[in-house]
Amino acid sequence: MSELRFTVEHEWLRQDADGLVTVGITAFAQEALGDVVFVQLPEVQSYAENDEVAVLESVKAASNIAMPLDGEVVEINAELESSPELVNEDPLGKGWFFRFRPANASAVAGLLDQAAYERLLNANADA
Repeated sequence: MSELRFTVEHEWLRQDADGLVTVGITAFAQEALGDVVFVQLPEVQSYAENDEVAVLESVKAASNIAMPLDGEVVEINAELESSPELVNEDPLGKGWFFRFRPANASAVAGLLDQAAYERLLNANADA
């Protein structure tokens, strides 16, 4: 399953064949933040859903990244420590933050799909 899922906090998730889930922020989120100048990545350990796991600092503001589901972070994108601009340059690719093993692998399917995320964006734009 390589289809993207989304959270209402503008994170994207991609569950790979190995069951691990890669997390980053959407193009909408990185555009709202502006130029990212610093990324604090999570520790490799277990987290509960909604725990703060990472911090982004941009020229406009700081933003927290929450754990989208219960699970264990197993890998971080260490390249962001020296190249935080990757979040702006390639948010859905090289700008990913971490990979985690969800406590419940099927929970990923319960997150927003592309159509639902686009409806969320449109609703926010209309508000």
